Amino acid sequence: MKLQLVAFLLCVLSITSAFNKKRPYVIYDAKGKEVSYEKMLKKISKRDIVLFGELHNNPIAHWLQIELTKDLYQKRKLILGAEMLERDNQDELNSYLKGEINLYQLDSSARLWANYKTDYAPLVDFAKDNQLPFIATNIPRRYASLVYKKGFEALDSLTIEEKSWIAPLPIAFDSELPNYKKILSMMGNHGSPKLVMAQAIKDATMAHFILQNYEKGHLFLHYNGAYHSNNYEGIMWYLKKEEQDLNYGTISTVSQENIHKLLEDHKGLADFIICVDEDMTTTY
Repeated sequence: MKLQLVAFLLCVLSITSAFNKKRPYVIYDAKGKEVSYEKMLKKISKRDIVLFGELHNNPIAHWLQIELTKDLYQKRKLILGAEMLERDNQDELNSYLKGEINLYQLDSSARLWANYKTDYAPLVDFAKDNQLPFIATNIPRRYASLVYKKGFEALDSLTIEEKSWIAPLPIAFDSELPNYKKILSMMGNHGSPKLVMAQAIKDATMAHFILQNYEKGHLFLHYNGAYHSNNYEGIMWYLKKEEQDLNYGTISTVSQENIHKLLEDHKGLADFIICVDEDMTTTY
């Protein structure tokens, strides 16, 4: 009987070990120590503002975004917001959340991303179903493009209404932040100081509208590309510049060939790093 029990346990361990090797993702803390989803949830649930950095076409990141949102909803009053929706489309988004327009009408009136229906609609619909605010935080892309072409000075000529959709001018800017310097390095001959300015105006605008819509006692969960918050820079730099006393948290997403040991370059990107197998199918 004992031998049968031992054999059974060995079989279970073997299956568990094989399953663990085939896991599609592992969660790590900033130091590269593996942690459970439950620990991440517990820590994140105590923050005031959380930036969930995604890889835009990564299905694991999108799945964990909706799962984390659902679980946080059981613990905290939530405010949701996203890079993927632009500030001048807030009225249309509010109309959708109230049931005044349908998805087709939202799609025709707002500049939704091509992967909205698969990757972001679940988040917006969760807010709709549970009567949660959902904040469009990003600068309208035409103004980011304007900065890329002409620099921050081009924003001075905007109308009062147009300026209401971006962070207050003048924009604080530190071109020496490592993430901004990395962008220039990656772009090579195609990079320019104005390219980094266009990134900064997005970060500043998202931070501004996160803080503008944050309410004490709530958790503001914001979805954005990981490069907008990696290394506690980007959006986080602007958040802390304006409001240092809130309790911030960050999550990042990375892709690796071997997910069972976090690469040195990926350590310190965020409080929690979701490491996804690079063979995972992408959403586009």
